[in-house]
Amino acid sequence: MLHGPKKTQKRAAKLRKSMSLPEVLLWRELRGRPAGLRFRRQHPAGGYVLDFYCPLHRLAIEVDGEVHARGEQPLRDVARDEWLSRQGVRIVRVPAAEVFADLEAVVRHIIYIARGDYPSTAFGGPPPPPGED
Repeated sequence: MLHGPKKTQKRAAKLRKSMSLPEVLLWRELRGRPAGLRFRRQHPAGGYVLDFYCPLHRLAIEVDGEVHARGEQPLRDVARDEWLSRQGVRIVRVPAAEVFADLEAVVRHIIYIARGDYPSTAFGGPPPPPGED
């Protein structure tokens, strides 16, 4: 399984206590093991902390708020996604606004990605609907 050093583990523990509202809402759904999938929240991975991680499918879920579009954050996100990809982890980036707008659709999308053989959404948005490859 993907792990991080003690420093990252401690940061992950702190982040579990201060999750954002979209993360809390999504966690309420993911902790129920939708479609039998098990997720971990605020999971340490190298020097990073993943919002959610499905170890069975090596899938990271990142909830992106407005801060991800500001300053140096986009560059940090790219570096993080590239590192995760080199570790064999797929990334699904979910805008926080989507969690608020349609949580059920977000969960269905996550299940779709986890169970299918689809590319990461980190660099190009969601995969095409079935039959439109």
